[in-house]
Amino acid sequence: MAKNQSSSSFTWADARRLFFKLCITLFLVSVLWVLAYRWIDPPVTLHMLSKRSEPSPKNQKTEQIQYKFVELEEMSMQLPLAVIASEDQLYLTHSGFDFKAIRKAFETNISSKKTVGGSTISQQVAKNVFLWHGRSYLRKAVEMYFTFLIEVLWGKERIMEVYLNIAEMGDHVFGVHAACQKFYNTTPDKVGRQQAALIAASLPNPIKYSVADPNGYMLRNRRRIVRNMGRLGGTEYVKNWLQWKK
Repeated sequence: MAKNQSSSSFTWADARRLFFKLCITLFLVSVLWVLAYRWIDPPVTLHMLSKRSEPSPKNQKTEQIQYKFVELEEMSMQLPLAVIASEDQLYLTHSGFDFKAIRKAFETNISSKKTVGGSTISQQVAKNVFLWHGRSYLRKAVEMYFTFLIEVLWGKERIMEVYLNIAEMGDHVFGVHAACQKFYNTTPDKVGRQQAALIAASLPNPIKYSVADPNGYMLRNRRRIVRNMGRLGGTEYVKNWLQWKK
């Protein structure tokens, strides 16, 4: 009996040590992964791969992902200003989370059939770069963990740069370079305020809301975004924050 108790005690202790080592390994791997993307541009995301494997919603065989990473300094200042005005006006002041918006979205989702999100730009980057799409408490918890990491290890400029490059902006279209080429036949550095605001207006659902064929909702949303861009202080707001190198 004593021998069996000793064996059982050893097994549980060994399991605890193994679990602890696994946790440390996962932590180190995640930190190294995030650190690598601080300087290395993401070559692809899980969401891009999932889109690549499915046909176009319009029954076209357009499976090629349009994506090219460009630096923040190669973009018009209207682009980061527009997505901040549209998606996350507290972006420069929060630490990755807008808890008021999260609570409001949670209460709305409980009381209504309509599902709304309360994610910040930082949370969207964490989800799109490191995680899978879906709705579960586990994925949300891991998303919060990666959001904390990128806020600490990347900083606001890098988070915005990655966001503007990997956000879905149309059918198989990812990032501002591909969006500007496809919808405006130009480069991101030549985009104006109205064009940037229309791209931002599509972000809640870039498949439903097309920049190429904007509906009434998108046009109203664009006007709202343009007003918010002005209220924030225009491009000077972004220029002062980013210390633009142009």
